[in-house]
Amino acid sequence: MSDQHDKLKQLKTSAMDRRLSIAKASFLAGTRWAASSATSLFSSEDEKEKIRKKAMKDQADYLVAEIGKLKGSIVKIGQMMALYGEHFLPEEITQALNTLNNQTVALEWPAIYEQLQSQLGSKLDDLTIDQEPLGTASLAQVHRATRKSDGLELVLKVQYPGVADAIDSDMNLFKNMLKLTRMVPQTREFDQWFDEVREMMHREVNYHIEANTTRRFKERLANDSRYIVPTIIDHYSTNQVLCMTFERGVPINSPVMLSLPQERRNKLGEASLEIAVREIFEWGEMQTDPNFGNYLVRLGNGAEIEDQIILLDFGAIRQFDQQLLLVARHLIEAGYAHDIDMMVKAMTGYEFFDSIPESIKPDMAKVFLLATEAFSCKENNLDLPEGVMDEYNRYDWKKSQLHSRVMQRASKSMASRYFTIPPKEFMFISRKFIGAYTFMTVIEAKTNVRAMIQPYI
Repeated sequence: MSDQHDKLKQLKTSAMDRRLSIAKASFLAGTRWAASSATSLFSSEDEKEKIRKKAMKDQADYLVAEIGKLKGSIVKIGQMMALYGEHFLPEEITQALNTLNNQTVALEWPAIYEQLQSQLGSKLDDLTIDQEPLGTASLAQVHRATRKSDGLELVLKVQYPGVADAIDSDMNLFKNMLKLTRMVPQTREFDQWFDEVREMMHREVNYHIEANTTRRFKERLANDSRYIVPTIIDHYSTNQVLCMTFERGVPINSPVMLSLPQERRNKLGEASLEIAVREIFEWGEMQTDPNFGNYLVRLGNGAEIEDQIILLDFGAIRQFDQQLLLVARHLIEAGYAHDIDMMVKAMTGYEFFDSIPESIKPDMAKVFLLATEAFSCKENNLDLPEGVMDEYNRYDWKKSQLHSRVMQRASKSMASRYFTIPPKEFMFISRKFIGAYTFMTVIEAKTNVRAMIQPYI
Protein backbone atom coordinates (compact mmCIF):
# COMPACT_ATOMS: atom_id res chain seq x y z
CA MET A 1 0.00 0.00 0.00
CA SER A 2 1.36 3.40 -0.83
CA ASP A 3 2.15 5.95 1.87
CA GLN A 4 -0.40 8.55 2.87
CA HIS A 5 1.54 11.34 1.15
CA ASP A 6 1.47 9.38 -2.12
CA LYS A 7 -2.29 9.55 -2.32
CA LEU A 8 -4.09 11.76 -4.78
CA LYS A 9 -6.39 14.47 -3.49
CA GLN A 10 -8.47 14.33 -6.63
CA LEU A 11 -8.48 12.90 -10.11
CA LYS A 12 -7.77 14.84 -13.28
CA THR A 13 -11.08 13.88 -14.80
CA SER A 14 -11.87 16.98 -16.77
CA ALA A 15 -11.46 16.10 -20.42
CA MET A 16 -9.45 19.27 -21.00
CA ASP A 17 -6.89 18.44 -18.28
CA ARG A 18 -6.43 14.95 -19.59
CA ARG A 19 -6.30 15.95 -23.24
CA LEU A 20 -3.60 18.48 -22.56
CA SER A 21 -1.49 16.05 -20.55
CA ILE A 22 -1.69 13.41 -23.25
CA ALA A 23 -1.26 15.77 -26.18
CA LYS A 24 1.88 17.10 -24.55
CA ALA A 25 3.18 13.58 -23.91
CA SER A 26 2.41 12.39 -27.44
CA PHE A 27 3.93 15.48 -29.00
CA LEU A 28 7.14 15.11 -27.00
CA ALA A 29 7.29 11.40 -27.76
CA GLY A 30 6.77 12.15 -31.45
CA THR A 31 9.60 14.69 -31.53
CA ARG A 32 11.93 12.24 -29.76
CA TRP A 33 11.03 9.67 -32.39
CA ALA A 34 11.82 12.06 -35.22
CA ALA A 35 15.14 12.98 -33.59
CA SER A 36 16.17 9.34 -33.19
CA SER A 37 15.26 8.58 -36.82
CA ALA A 38 17.40 11.50 -37.94
CA THR A 39 20.42 10.40 -35.90
CA SER A 40 20.29 6.89 -37.35
CA LEU A 41 20.32 7.98 -41.01
CA PHE A 42 23.99 7.20 -41.55
CA SER A 43 24.29 4.16 -39.27
CA SER A 44 24.58 0.50 -40.28
CA GLU A 45 21.39 -1.64 -40.30
CA ASP A 46 22.27 -3.28 -36.95
CA GLU A 47 23.05 0.07 -35.40
CA LYS A 48 19.80 1.53 -36.78
CA GLU A 49 17.80 -1.29 -35.24
CA LYS A 50 19.46 -0.73 -31.84
CA ILE A 51 18.80 3.01 -31.97
CA ARG A 52 15.20 2.38 -33.06
CA LYS A 53 14.58 -0.08 -30.22
CA LYS A 54 16.12 2.21 -27.64
CA ALA A 55 14.12 5.19 -28.90
CA MET A 56 10.94 3.16 -28.82
CA LYS A 57 11.63 1.99 -25.29
CA ASP A 58 12.37 5.54 -24.08
CA GLN A 59 9.30 6.82 -25.78
CA ALA A 60 7.03 4.08 -24.43
CA ASP A 61 8.40 4.56 -20.88
CA TYR A 62 7.78 8.27 -21.12
CA LEU A 63 4.20 7.88 -22.34
CA VAL A 64 3.46 5.32 -19.65
CA ALA A 65 4.86 7.58 -16.93
CA GLU A 66 2.52 10.36 -18.16
CA ILE A 67 -0.49 8.01 -18.31
CA GLY A 68 0.31 6.77 -14.80
CA LYS A 69 -0.17 10.28 -13.44
CA LEU A 70 -3.74 10.41 -14.70
CA LYS A 71 -5.37 7.34 -13.15
CA GLY A 72 -8.89 6.37 -14.18
CA SER A 73 -9.87 4.68 -17.39
CA ILE A 74 -6.79 5.68 -19.38
CA VAL A 75 -4.66 3.54 -17.05
CA LYS A 76 -7.05 0.61 -17.37
CA ILE A 77 -6.96 0.94 -21.17
CA GLY A 78 -3.17 0.81 -20.97
CA GLN A 79 -3.35 -2.28 -18.75
CA MET A 80 -5.73 -4.05 -21.13
CA MET A 81 -3.51 -3.20 -24.06
CA ALA A 82 -0.57 -4.70 -22.13
CA LEU A 83 -2.57 -7.85 -21.41
CA TYR A 84 -3.91 -8.45 -24.90
CA GLY A 85 -1.56 -6.40 -27.05
CA GLU A 86 1.41 -8.76 -27.09
CA HIS A 87 0.35 -10.05 -30.52
CA PHE A 88 0.15 -6.72 -32.27
CA LEU A 89 2.04 -4.07 -30.30
CA PRO A 90 5.83 -3.78 -30.35
CA GLU A 91 7.40 -5.56 -27.37
CA GLU A 92 8.84 -2.28 -26.02
CA ILE A 93 5.33 -0.86 -25.69
CA THR A 94 3.74 -3.85 -23.97
CA GLN A 95 6.68 -4.01 -21.54
CA ALA A 96 6.26 -0.34 -20.66
CA LEU A 97 2.46 -0.72 -20.37
CA ASN A 98 2.93 -3.71 -18.07
CA THR A 99 4.50 -1.42 -15.47
CA LEU A 100 1.19 0.47 -15.16
CA ASN A 101 -0.06 -2.28 -12.85
CA ASN A 102 2.28 -1.17 -10.11
CA GLN A 103 1.50 2.50 -10.48
CA THR A 104 -1.99 2.80 -9.07
CA VAL A 105 -2.04 5.36 -6.28
CA ALA A 106 -4.92 5.53 -3.82
CA LEU A 107 -7.36 8.42 -3.73
CA GLU A 108 -7.49 10.19 -0.36
CA TRP A 109 -10.35 9.37 2.00
CA PRO A 110 -12.19 12.75 1.77
CA ALA A 111 -12.67 12.29 -2.00
CA ILE A 112 -13.82 8.68 -1.51
CA TYR A 113 -16.13 9.65 1.33
CA GLU A 114 -17.73 12.32 -0.83
CA GLN A 115 -18.39 9.73 -3.53
CA LEU A 116 -19.87 7.30 -0.96
CA GLN A 117 -22.12 10.01 0.40
CA SER A 118 -23.42 10.99 -3.02
CA GLN A 119 -24.17 7.30 -3.75
CA LEU A 120 -25.44 5.96 -0.41
CA GLY A 121 -26.68 9.00 1.52
CA SER A 122 -28.00 8.20 4.98
CA LYS A 123 -27.34 4.46 4.56
CA LEU A 124 -23.71 5.28 5.38
CA ASP A 125 -24.79 5.69 9.00
CA ASP A 126 -25.31 1.89 9.18
CA LEU A 127 -21.66 1.21 8.42
CA THR A 128 -18.23 1.61 9.98
CA ILE A 129 -15.82 2.00 7.06
CA ASP A 130 -12.07 1.53 7.16
CA GLN A 131 -10.52 4.68 5.66
CA GLU A 132 -7.38 2.86 4.53
CA PRO A 133 -8.18 1.04 1.28
CA LEU A 134 -7.86 -2.73 1.09
CA GLY A 135 -6.71 -2.38 -2.50
CA THR A 136 -6.61 0.16 -5.31
CA ALA A 137 -7.10 -0.32 -9.03
CA SER A 138 -7.33 2.04 -11.96
CA LEU A 139 -11.13 2.45 -11.89
CA ALA A 140 -12.02 1.93 -8.26
CA GLN A 141 -10.70 1.22 -4.81
CA VAL A 142 -11.91 -1.23 -2.21
CA HIS A 143 -12.66 -0.47 1.45
CA ARG A 144 -13.60 -2.84 4.21
CA ALA A 145 -16.71 -2.07 6.26
CA THR A 146 -18.76 -3.52 9.09
CA ARG A 147 -22.54 -3.30 9.44
CA LYS A 148 -23.17 -1.87 12.90
CA SER A 149 -26.43 -3.75 13.52
CA ASP A 150 -24.97 -7.27 13.32
CA GLY A 151 -21.21 -6.96 12.74
CA LEU A 152 -21.44 -8.40 9.20
CA GLU A 153 -18.10 -7.85 7.45
CA LEU A 154 -18.44 -6.20 4.06
CA VAL A 155 -16.38 -4.87 1.19
CA LEU A 156 -17.26 -1.71 -0.72
CA LYS A 157 -15.89 -1.31 -4.22
CA VAL A 158 -16.07 2.42 -4.85
CA GLN A 159 -15.79 3.63 -8.42
CA TYR A 160 -13.75 6.79 -8.89
CA PRO A 161 -15.98 9.74 -9.73
CA GLY A 162 -16.04 10.60 -13.42
CA VAL A 163 -14.19 7.55 -14.76
CA ALA A 164 -17.23 6.03 -16.46
CA ASP A 165 -17.93 9.27 -18.33
CA ALA A 166 -14.32 9.62 -19.44
CA ILE A 167 -14.02 6.19 -21.13
CA ASP A 168 -14.86 7.20 -24.69
CA SER A 169 -12.73 10.32 -24.73
CA ASP A 170 -9.88 8.41 -23.03
CA MET A 171 -10.11 5.64 -25.64
CA ASN A 172 -9.85 8.20 -28.42
CA LEU A 173 -6.94 9.90 -26.67
CA PHE A 174 -5.11 6.63 -26.27
CA LYS A 175 -5.67 5.67 -29.89
CA ASN A 176 -4.52 9.07 -31.17
CA MET A 177 -1.52 8.91 -28.89
CA LEU A 178 -0.40 5.61 -30.43
CA LYS A 179 -1.09 6.96 -33.91
CA LEU A 180 0.87 10.15 -33.30
CA THR A 181 3.90 8.24 -32.16
CA ARG A 182 3.81 5.97 -35.25
CA MET A 183 4.64 3.02 -33.01
CA VAL A 184 1.75 0.80 -34.06
CA PRO A 185 0.60 -0.61 -37.40
CA GLN A 186 -2.72 1.06 -38.30
CA THR A 187 -4.81 -1.89 -39.45
CA ARG A 188 -8.45 -2.91 -39.46
CA GLU A 189 -7.65 -5.48 -36.75
CA PHE A 190 -6.09 -2.78 -34.61
CA ASP A 191 -9.32 -0.76 -34.85
CA GLN A 192 -11.39 -3.82 -34.00
CA TRP A 193 -9.27 -4.43 -30.93
CA PHE A 194 -9.79 -0.88 -29.85
CA ASP A 195 -13.55 -1.30 -30.14
CA GLU A 196 -13.31 -4.49 -28.13
CA VAL A 197 -11.35 -2.81 -25.34
CA ARG A 198 -13.85 0.07 -25.37
CA GLU A 199 -16.69 -2.40 -24.87
CA MET A 200 -14.81 -4.18 -22.08
CA MET A 201 -14.23 -0.86 -20.34
CA HIS A 202 -17.92 0.01 -20.43
CA ARG A 203 -18.81 -3.40 -19.04
CA GLU A 204 -16.24 -3.06 -16.30
CA VAL A 205 -17.77 0.14 -14.91
CA ASN A 206 -21.30 -1.27 -15.04
CA TYR A 207 -21.74 -2.57 -11.51
CA HIS A 208 -25.24 -3.93 -12.25
CA ILE A 209 -23.74 -6.36 -14.78
CA GLU A 210 -21.03 -7.33 -12.30
CA ALA A 211 -23.55 -7.89 -9.49
CA ASN A 212 -25.72 -10.12 -11.72
CA THR A 213 -22.74 -12.12 -12.94
CA THR A 214 -21.51 -12.63 -9.38
CA ARG A 215 -24.96 -13.95 -8.45
CA ARG A 216 -25.02 -16.31 -11.47
CA PHE A 217 -21.64 -17.81 -10.59
CA LYS A 218 -22.62 -18.10 -6.94
CA GLU A 219 -25.75 -20.03 -7.92
CA ARG A 220 -23.84 -22.35 -10.27
CA LEU A 221 -21.27 -23.21 -7.61
CA ALA A 222 -23.68 -23.22 -4.64
CA ASN A 223 -23.49 -26.99 -4.18
CA ASP A 224 -19.75 -27.29 -4.73
CA SER A 225 -17.96 -26.79 -1.42
CA ARG A 226 -14.59 -26.21 -3.15
CA TYR A 227 -15.56 -22.66 -4.13
CA ILE A 228 -16.69 -19.50 -2.37
CA VAL A 229 -18.31 -16.61 -4.23
CA PRO A 230 -19.09 -13.45 -2.20
CA THR A 231 -22.73 -12.49 -1.64
CA ILE A 232 -23.85 -9.21 -3.20
CA ILE A 233 -25.56 -6.89 -0.71
CA ASP A 234 -28.07 -4.90 -2.77
CA HIS A 235 -28.96 -2.51 0.03
CA TYR A 236 -25.55 -0.80 -0.17
CA SER A 237 -25.00 -1.15 -3.94
CA THR A 238 -25.58 1.58 -6.52
CA ASN A 239 -24.35 2.50 -10.01
CA GLN A 240 -20.93 3.35 -8.61
CA VAL A 241 -20.68 1.35 -5.39
CA LEU A 242 -20.71 -2.44 -5.25
CA CYS A 243 -21.16 -4.03 -1.84
CA MET A 244 -20.51 -7.68 -1.04
CA THR A 245 -19.53 -9.90 1.88
CA PHE A 246 -15.88 -9.84 2.93
CA GLU A 247 -14.30 -13.27 2.42
CA ARG A 248 -11.09 -14.18 4.25
CA GLY A 249 -8.30 -16.02 2.47
CA VAL A 250 -4.61 -16.04 1.56
CA PRO A 251 -3.21 -14.97 -1.84
CA ILE A 252 -2.26 -17.71 -4.34
CA ASN A 253 1.40 -16.68 -4.32
CA SER A 254 1.79 -16.49 -0.54
CA PRO A 255 4.59 -18.73 0.86
CA VAL A 256 2.11 -20.68 2.98
CA MET A 257 0.64 -22.16 -0.23
CA LEU A 258 3.86 -24.00 -1.06
CA SER A 259 4.06 -25.43 2.44
CA LEU A 260 0.80 -27.35 1.88
CA PRO A 261 1.12 -31.08 1.18
CA GLN A 262 1.25 -31.99 -2.54
CA GLU A 263 -2.19 -33.63 -2.48
CA ARG A 264 -3.90 -30.46 -1.23
CA ARG A 265 -2.14 -28.34 -3.84
CA ASN A 266 -3.20 -30.78 -6.55
CA LYS A 267 -6.84 -30.44 -5.53
CA LEU A 268 -6.66 -26.63 -5.58
CA GLY A 269 -5.02 -26.74 -9.00
CA GLU A 270 -7.76 -29.01 -10.33
CA ALA A 271 -10.46 -26.75 -8.94
CA SER A 272 -8.91 -23.69 -10.61
CA LEU A 273 -8.77 -25.37 -14.03
CA GLU A 274 -12.18 -26.98 -13.72
CA ILE A 275 -13.78 -23.52 -13.69
CA ALA A 276 -12.24 -22.72 -17.09
CA VAL A 277 -13.38 -26.08 -18.49
CA ARG A 278 -16.95 -25.63 -17.23
CA GLU A 279 -17.06 -22.07 -18.58
CA ILE A 280 -16.38 -23.42 -22.08
CA PHE A 281 -18.29 -26.71 -21.98
CA GLU A 282 -21.27 -25.79 -19.80
CA TRP A 283 -21.84 -22.12 -19.16
CA GLY A 284 -20.76 -20.42 -22.40
CA GLU A 285 -19.41 -17.42 -20.54
CA MET A 286 -16.08 -16.74 -18.95
CA GLN A 287 -14.43 -14.53 -16.35
CA THR A 288 -11.64 -13.36 -18.65
CA ASP A 289 -9.25 -11.63 -16.26
CA PRO A 290 -6.92 -14.34 -14.93
CA ASN A 291 -5.21 -11.90 -12.55
CA PHE A 292 -3.99 -13.54 -9.31
CA GLY A 293 -5.63 -10.78 -7.32
CA ASN A 294 -8.99 -12.28 -8.34
CA TYR A 295 -8.44 -15.44 -6.30
CA LEU A 296 -7.84 -16.20 -2.66
CA VAL A 297 -7.58 -19.52 -0.87
CA ARG A 298 -9.34 -20.26 2.40
CA LEU A 299 -7.23 -22.94 3.99
CA GLY A 300 -8.86 -25.96 5.60
CA ASN A 301 -7.13 -28.28 8.05
CA GLY A 302 -6.21 -31.11 5.68
CA ALA A 303 -8.79 -33.40 7.28
CA GLU A 304 -12.55 -32.81 7.49
CA ILE A 305 -12.36 -29.12 6.42
CA GLU A 306 -11.20 -28.78 2.81
CA ASP A 307 -9.32 -25.90 1.19
CA GLN A 308 -11.52 -23.57 -0.83
CA ILE A 309 -10.93 -21.14 -3.69
CA ILE A 310 -12.53 -17.72 -3.27
CA LEU A 311 -13.51 -16.22 -6.63
CA LEU A 312 -13.49 -12.44 -6.66
CA ASP A 313 -14.20 -9.79 -9.29
CA PHE A 314 -16.67 -10.66 -12.01
CA GLY A 315 -16.24 -7.36 -13.82
CA ALA A 316 -14.48 -8.81 -16.88
CA ILE A 317 -17.06 -11.31 -18.09
CA ARG A 318 -17.59 -12.41 -21.66
CA GLN A 319 -20.30 -14.43 -23.35
CA PHE A 320 -19.26 -16.52 -26.35
CA ASP A 321 -21.34 -17.49 -29.36
CA GLN A 322 -22.20 -21.17 -29.80
CA GLN A 323 -20.14 -21.55 -32.97
CA LEU A 324 -16.96 -20.37 -31.24
CA LEU A 325 -17.62 -22.66 -28.26
CA LEU A 326 -18.08 -25.58 -30.64
CA VAL A 327 -14.72 -24.84 -32.30
CA ALA A 328 -12.99 -24.48 -28.90
CA ARG A 329 -14.44 -27.82 -27.75
CA HIS A 330 -13.28 -29.56 -30.93
CA LEU A 331 -9.76 -28.18 -30.43
CA ILE A 332 -9.72 -29.49 -26.85
CA GLU A 333 -11.08 -32.89 -27.97
CA ALA A 334 -8.31 -33.13 -30.59
CA GLY A 335 -5.79 -32.29 -27.84
CA TYR A 336 -7.31 -35.02 -25.67
CA ALA A 337 -6.87 -37.54 -28.49
CA HIS A 338 -3.52 -35.95 -29.40
CA ASP A 339 -4.38 -36.45 -33.07
CA ILE A 340 -3.00 -34.05 -35.67
CA ASP A 341 -5.61 -34.88 -38.35
CA MET A 342 -8.38 -34.31 -35.83
CA MET A 343 -6.77 -31.01 -34.85
CA VAL A 344 -6.53 -29.83 -38.48
CA LYS A 345 -10.19 -30.80 -38.94
CA ALA A 346 -11.15 -28.88 -35.78
CA MET A 347 -9.61 -25.73 -37.28
CA THR A 348 -12.64 -24.88 -39.43
CA GLY A 349 -16.01 -23.20 -39.10
CA TYR A 350 -14.60 -19.93 -37.86
CA GLU A 351 -13.71 -16.98 -40.07
CA PHE A 352 -10.16 -16.78 -38.71
CA PHE A 353 -9.40 -20.45 -39.39
CA ASP A 354 -11.17 -20.48 -42.72
CA SER A 355 -8.90 -17.70 -43.98
CA ILE A 356 -5.71 -19.73 -43.34
CA PRO A 357 -4.28 -21.69 -46.30
CA GLU A 358 -4.78 -25.46 -45.88
CA SER A 359 -1.04 -26.02 -46.39
CA ILE A 360 -0.25 -24.07 -43.21
CA LYS A 361 -2.81 -25.76 -40.96
CA PRO A 362 -0.75 -28.85 -39.99
CA ASP A 363 2.04 -26.57 -38.81
CA MET A 364 -0.41 -24.56 -36.75
CA ALA A 365 -2.07 -27.74 -35.45
CA LYS A 366 1.25 -28.72 -33.89
CA VAL A 367 1.20 -25.51 -31.84
CA PHE A 368 -2.31 -26.37 -30.60
CA LEU A 369 -1.30 -29.96 -29.85
CA LEU A 370 1.54 -28.69 -27.71
CA ALA A 371 -0.76 -26.20 -25.93
CA THR A 372 -3.15 -29.04 -25.04
CA GLU A 373 -0.36 -31.43 -24.02
CA ALA A 374 -1.76 -31.77 -20.49
CA PHE A 375 -5.02 -33.20 -21.90
CA SER A 376 -3.17 -36.05 -23.64
CA CYS A 377 -1.69 -39.18 -22.06
CA LYS A 378 1.49 -41.27 -22.32
CA GLU A 379 -0.22 -43.81 -24.59
CA ASN A 380 -1.25 -41.32 -27.29
CA ASN A 381 1.48 -38.68 -26.93
CA LEU A 382 4.97 -40.02 -27.48
CA ASP A 383 6.38 -36.46 -27.50
CA LEU A 384 5.70 -35.91 -23.78
CA PRO A 385 8.92 -34.70 -22.12
CA GLU A 386 10.48 -37.10 -19.62
CA GLY A 387 8.90 -36.99 -16.15
CA VAL A 388 6.16 -34.49 -17.01
CA MET A 389 3.32 -37.00 -16.54
CA ASP A 390 3.14 -39.80 -13.97
CA GLU A 391 1.42 -43.20 -14.25
CA TYR A 392 -1.84 -41.66 -12.97
CA ASN A 393 -1.83 -39.14 -15.85
CA ARG A 394 -1.01 -36.35 -13.42
CA TYR A 395 0.71 -33.51 -15.21
CA ASP A 396 3.57 -31.69 -13.48
CA TRP A 397 3.00 -28.02 -14.32
CA LYS A 398 6.21 -26.68 -12.82
CA LYS A 399 8.38 -29.20 -14.64
CA SER A 400 6.53 -28.85 -17.94
CA GLN A 401 7.48 -25.20 -18.65
CA LEU A 402 4.51 -25.41 -21.00
CA HIS A 403 3.84 -21.71 -21.52
CA SER A 404 7.35 -20.88 -22.69
CA ARG A 405 7.51 -24.01 -24.87
CA VAL A 406 4.25 -23.04 -26.58
CA MET A 407 5.46 -19.47 -27.13
CA GLN A 408 8.72 -20.73 -28.68
CA ARG A 409 6.92 -23.16 -30.96
CA ALA A 410 4.36 -20.52 -32.00
CA SER A 411 7.02 -17.97 -32.93
CA LYS A 412 8.87 -20.56 -35.05
CA SER A 413 5.69 -21.74 -36.72
CA MET A 414 5.11 -20.80 -40.36
CA ALA A 415 1.62 -19.89 -39.25
CA SER A 416 2.96 -17.05 -37.13
CA ARG A 417 2.51 -14.55 -39.95
CA TYR A 418 -1.16 -15.50 -40.19
CA PHE A 419 -1.38 -15.17 -36.48
CA THR A 420 -0.45 -11.49 -36.34
CA ILE A 421 -3.68 -10.65 -34.53
CA PRO A 422 -5.62 -13.73 -33.46
CA PRO A 423 -9.38 -13.30 -33.08
CA LYS A 424 -10.11 -11.62 -29.78
CA GLU A 425 -12.34 -14.45 -28.56
CA PHE A 426 -9.44 -16.88 -28.84
CA MET A 427 -7.26 -14.45 -26.97
CA PHE A 428 -9.72 -14.44 -24.07
CA ILE A 429 -9.94 -18.22 -23.94
CA SER A 430 -6.18 -18.70 -24.20
CA ARG A 431 -5.63 -15.99 -21.56
CA LYS A 432 -7.96 -17.83 -19.23
CA PHE A 433 -6.11 -21.13 -19.69
CA ILE A 434 -2.74 -19.42 -19.33
CA GLY A 435 -4.09 -17.97 -16.07
CA ALA A 436 -5.11 -21.42 -14.82
CA TYR A 437 -1.80 -22.94 -16.01
CA THR A 438 0.11 -20.21 -14.16
CA PHE A 439 -1.99 -20.78 -11.03
CA MET A 440 -1.01 -24.46 -11.08
CA THR A 441 2.63 -23.70 -11.83
CA VAL A 442 2.88 -21.23 -8.93
CA ILE A 443 1.46 -23.67 -6.39
CA GLU A 444 3.45 -26.51 -8.05
CA ALA A 445 0.34 -28.65 -8.55
CA LYS A 446 0.23 -31.98 -10.39
CA THR A 447 -3.20 -32.49 -11.89
CA ASN A 448 -5.04 -35.08 -13.94
CA VAL A 449 -6.62 -32.78 -16.52
CA ARG A 450 -7.68 -35.74 -18.63
CA ALA A 451 -10.11 -37.04 -16.04
CA MET A 452 -11.64 -33.56 -15.77
CA ILE A 453 -12.26 -33.27 -19.53
CA GLN A 454 -13.56 -36.83 -19.90
CA PRO A 455 -17.20 -36.22 -18.93
CA TYR A 456 -17.52 -33.63 -21.71
CA ILE A 457 -16.05 -35.71 -24.51
